[in-house]
Amino acid sequence: MAECVAASEAAIARAGELIREGKLVAFPTETVYGLGADASDDKAVARIFEAKGRPRFNPLIVHVADAQAAEKHVVFSAEAKTLARHFWPGGLTLVLPRRAEARLSLLVSAGLDTVAIRVPAHETAQALLKAAQRPIAAPSANASGKVSPTRASHVMESLGHSDLLAMVLDGGACRLGLESTVIGFPQGIPTLLRPGAVAREEIEAVLGRRLADADADAASGEAGRASPGQLESHYAPGAPLRLDAREAGPDEVLLGFGPKAKSSMNLSASGDLTEAAANLFAMLRALDATAGGKRIAVSPIPMEGLGEAINDRLKRAAAPRG
Repeated sequence: MAECVAASEAAIARAGELIREGKLVAFPTETVYGLGADASDDKAVARIFEAKGRPRFNPLIVHVADAQAAEKHVVFSAEAKTLARHFWPGGLTLVLPRRAEARLSLLVSAGLDTVAIRVPAHETAQALLKAAQRPIAAPSANASGKVSPTRASHVMESLGHSDLLAMVLDGGACRLGLESTVIGFPQGIPTLLRPGAVAREEIEAVLGRRLADADADAASGEAGRASPGQLESHYAPGAPLRLDAREAGPDEVLLGFGPKAKSSMNLSASGDLTEAAANLFAMLRALDATAGGKRIAVSPIPMEGLGEAINDRLKRAAAPRG
């Protein structure tokens, strides 16, 4: 059973030691809780895949303390530097060419010549990076394909039984509650690989140009997945989902959105997409635990701002499961 402890200075120092020893530590970020390991240690990174039951062709995000640390591992284009200046630290991941001399496990890249990398804003994540003195590979701290964790208790429910997880740092609820937005640069073109905590419109405003969309055909193949979160079925609760529901059927419970939704659980009664994003995974988990065999119906979410990322997660959660 993993140890779950409040993210005190002493606990973070111990967690840093565990990372250097090749152990797994779950920790909070502003997006979701991550399952962290030393990104330069092949065996430690392999333990992430084992603990999550994660496909080896699905890349991991490497977390570093700042852009200067990132430049030791990846090559920045001019537009990538612009995005890093505006959005780091924060909920944006950049997929960039890996430096030949980068001391990162090849497993984090899933056989690709790129690395997904970001600088987290959460104070506990930053303190852990300082304590560990290592780049930290960290996908969401849950069983692969299941609902992402936004509280330490969610991590314990999903992975607390694993002998591979040494510690969970409890830093409270995640502020954003939605995974990072992922931007890549295939053929030098800024491309939205995964919508997330930073809205498309914000990124396009900074770049002064529209983002390209990821090639659906390329993303559907194992070798084409340059970004985490591109599996067709992902972020899924145990109960089946029905999307764009105006009301719940007799065999359903409704996850509402907006003032008109008649539901016991509402992502945002005021229709605030930021609030909805922060509540999404926690409410999916809560309804899944109490559904009693019923389906979860979900109210329509506008396809604007963070609504694009919310709808992406819901679509993948509702996808047929193999």
